[in-house]
Amino acid sequence: MVHKIAIFNNRGGVGKTTTTFNLGWMLASKGKRVILVDADSSQCNLTNMVIGYSTQEEIEENIYKNNQNMKAGLAPAFESQPRIIQAVECTPVEGQEGLFLLPGHIGVAEYEVTLGIAQSLSGSISSLKNLPGSISYLLEKTAEKFSADYMLIDMNPNANSLTQNLFMISDFFLVPTIPDSSSVRAIDSLINILPKWHKWAEKASELKILKESDYPFPKVTPLFLGTIVVIENYRIKKLTDRIDPAVINDAMDRMFQALSQENMTFPRHIYSAEGITDAFCLTQISNFNSLISISQDCQTPVFALTPEQIEQAGRVLATTLISQNQFKDAFSTLADRVINLTSTAVCV
Repeated sequence: MVHKIAIFNNRGGVGKTTTTFNLGWMLASKGKRVILVDADSSQCNLTNMVIGYSTQEEIEENIYKNNQNMKAGLAPAFESQPRIIQAVECTPVEGQEGLFLLPGHIGVAEYEVTLGIAQSLSGSISSLKNLPGSISYLLEKTAEKFSADYMLIDMNPNANSLTQNLFMISDFFLVPTIPDSSSVRAIDSLINILPKWHKWAEKASELKILKESDYPFPKVTPLFLGTIVVIENYRIKKLTDRIDPAVINDAMDRMFQALSQENMTFPRHIYSAEGITDAFCLTQISNFNSLISISQDCQTPVFALTPEQIEQAGRVLATTLISQNQFKDAFSTLADRVINLTSTAVCV
């Protein structure tokens, strides 16, 4: 059974795509079969990062033309095509066995308005009954085809109908964040949004018309795995952006309380058993800007870059390799905790 993990924060620039790519590679290196799902239809950065196409023409020729992407997969439901949704033929990620990409498509955004109408749960839903459950059906069929253990879903930061759907069909979720004042405001927003989404999903999963559709909307309660704190270089940030870590801890505790009321968390002792305490932080990741840039250019995670790819020498290379090992340790810890927490959920 696949574990679908939404990687979401309704604030941009917190490392969602970098986290998705590096975590997926690390999970695969630990023997898991992983599909990276590019669900950020506004940018498709994950697709570009993994495959490395530099122009829109290359993307059109190699991803969109062969109809093996998110939009083509959903087309039977959203474009009333006379065929059932089928699994997407995912792209193997070069350099890591067991890792695959379900490519994104900016055209998925075209489906958002229709999906929003279908998810309004109004009388008009009868003609759109197949839409709310179609995304879940596509992901499940694709996961089944590739015998995936995990699907990591890189999501748009906007709280729109597509994001709502993807979040509420996921089994778990991670919240990447940065310790600054904007992130505290984003967490406060999540405190309001996520319980509302859960209540909507519970109602949707019980509607007879959705249960009897070609693609039934699933009954799922996503569980909060924790946060990933990206430590930026504060030398280039305004002093007014700095906050006391206790402020983030307090905000995350308030979010935990709100989520726990919706049964969207593990019991506290489960987190404690994994060494997850302050701010429910699974790991801290330093924003090694130069390494991340090289990683994107080479379509290789930061911790798997070779000295030849880094193109440095002497003391500079030695310092960079230390940073690289720190990055590897952080993602290894993150992957282990994700594996342990998701296994705990199955046992419970």
